[in-house]
Amino acid sequence: MQTVLIVGGGVGGSAILKTLLETDYLDVHGVVDLHMDAPAVLTARSHGISVAEDYRKFNKADIDIVFNVTGSDSFYQELKTYFLKKTVIVPGSLANVLVRLLEEKEHFINRLSKESRREKIIFNSIEEGMIGIDKTSHITFINKSAARMLEVTVDETLGKHIHEFISLSELPRIYETGRTELNKELPLENGSRIVTSRFPMIGDDGEIIGAFAVFKDITEVVALAEEITDLKEVQTMLEAIIQSSDDAISVVDEKGNGLLVNPAYTRITGLQMKDVIGQPASADISEGESMHLKALQTRKPVRGVNLKVGPSNREVIVNVAPIIVDNKLKGSVGVIHDTTEIRSLMKELDRARSIIRTLESKYTFDDIIGLSSEMQLSLQQAKLAAQTLVTVLLRGESGTGKELFAHAIHSASERKYNKFVRVNCAALSEELLESELFGYEEGAIPGIKTGEKRGLFEEANNGSIFLDEIGELSSMLQSKLLRVLQEHETLRIGGSKPIPVNVRVIASTNANMEKALLEGKFREDLYYRLNRMPILIPPLRNRKQDIPRITGRLLLKLNQEYGRSVESISDKALQYLRVYDWPGNVRELENVLSRSMIFMQMNDRVLTEEHIPLSMLRVAEAKNEVLIQSSMPLQEQLDTVERGILHHALKQAKGNKSKTAKQLEISLRTLYYKLEKYGLMQ
Repeated sequence: MQTVLIVGGGVGGSAILKTLLETDYLDVHGVVDLHMDAPAVLTARSHGISVAEDYRKFNKADIDIVFNVTGSDSFYQELKTYFLKKTVIVPGSLANVLVRLLEEKEHFINRLSKESRREKIIFNSIEEGMIGIDKTSHITFINKSAARMLEVTVDETLGKHIHEFISLSELPRIYETGRTELNKELPLENGSRIVTSRFPMIGDDGEIIGAFAVFKDITEVVALAEEITDLKEVQTMLEAIIQSSDDAISVVDEKGNGLLVNPAYTRITGLQMKDVIGQPASADISEGESMHLKALQTRKPVRGVNLKVGPSNREVIVNVAPIIVDNKLKGSVGVIHDTTEIRSLMKELDRARSIIRTLESKYTFDDIIGLSSEMQLSLQQAKLAAQTLVTVLLRGESGTGKELFAHAIHSASERKYNKFVRVNCAALSEELLESELFGYEEGAIPGIKTGEKRGLFEEANNGSIFLDEIGELSSMLQSKLLRVLQEHETLRIGGSKPIPVNVRVIASTNANMEKALLEGKFREDLYYRLNRMPILIPPLRNRKQDIPRITGRLLLKLNQEYGRSVESISDKALQYLRVYDWPGNVRELENVLSRSMIFMQMNDRVLTEEHIPLSMLRVAEAKNEVLIQSSMPLQEQLDTVERGILHHALKQAKGNKSKTAKQLEISLRTLYYKLEKYGLMQ
């Protein structure tokens, strides 16, 4: 996860902080401002984030991204000078643009949400039914009143042919003729009768794109005209409807005293009828104010209010409407929706998403680029390991792609359909890492009073677990890991019963394991368990012929991240990349390309040497290192670099010019020409 430092605690810094707090991909390390009462500083403190008056109080090595929201672009150079080269400094102007975009985004989202909610409320609140079709006579929209009249649900009608629900519908004919029809009576299949008006739907280009109808149910009107309905029978029917509802319903009189509740009400609130009938409307409220009383006072409906009701403080959403008959207030009716189950499901969903992010393998061997002999050997070993259940130890410098190999081995194994768990052993404290790997029983961890937790070895059962930076394990955790490898079982913290696990272990390290053995920092028996299938991943400096292909793949990835369309990299730029020794390996190469792309124009299609930060690249010439100076003419720099490449290649080939030409992938004739040009002929 990338760590962020926000410099500037004003409105802009506050807007960026609030946005970053909502994402899982960036971690706010701190907020800097001269005023400790600035909005962003106060927000940071409330979330336990460090604040300071000077950015130098933060460890520069811990910061990946710095947002300069001070409003001063000149401050950008000061920040860039102080922080490490790996740190991305977002200048004030760009940060201000980001703040404005965030504000506009929030504004438009709120506006769109309000408009959508308003249209939906209007559409579903009108008493008349509305239904529309497209040119193929399939239903494209229908409101709740229409669905109620047709005795169907909205979901089961959308996309279906109109004649499936209204066999005598004339809407297809309206589409064909383009004519409007008003107040036509139509019988429905369920025995109801409606009066409908039909209209063609005309698009912006003047073409007919469908047809829709507005209709009203006149069945009840006809029935009332034919007979007198017994008031008691109507009351009984209404009570039956209320009693059968899954939503809690409560009715109070004009004074706010309880008249009626249904069984769902007692189930959700935990209160019995005797607790509310004849009692004030506030009797069921444990937190908040009674919406019944508010509706009675204002004579207006109240919708979507969050309350807590009953002795168990059940969280609910309440909709209340006044009952007005002949312009006289008779009481109010409330519908209560239980949100406890919904919140529980949302928490489970969030947890599932979190687990999924750690239980996926995202890469295969096709994602690994390498034509050098060293890389091909590593790939062959990895593919062989994927077909067995042997424990694998991936060794190589930081940034060489050890995690990529781990993903690929799992994806090519017979366990690819099971879980792939990733653990960075250096990123967690010993106590936290132990609880994550092995889990714990209830009450075993101080500060956690209830609940137990499955360890990651249990989560990865029948799958694979990738232990990155295995050399950082403490001696105690080394012992517990050895038990998993030897006995194929794990023991939770505070537990007494071993849990059998079938897990394929893939470990990686960039440390000198042999030195750690001699110093007693790593168990010898665990080392030999892990080292059954060692795979050494070569550094980028040993396979520079792969740089053009790796660069092409990285450009595709960065294009997607930055919204660019960089198609290729120039030959001179590639020369610079092939001269550098890349101590940070592929990860550093991606960083250089990322920085280069930032300084490109949006319409640039070719990444050239002008975009590459030359101050980062060095070339070895003879026994001295030559630093590329951006103040020198470009051709002089290129000649210096090319001469250094030729000298180094000749030295590696022990003066063999044929071997040198093959290594550099140029013709022997071209090699002789360049050697003569730079005075390297011997």
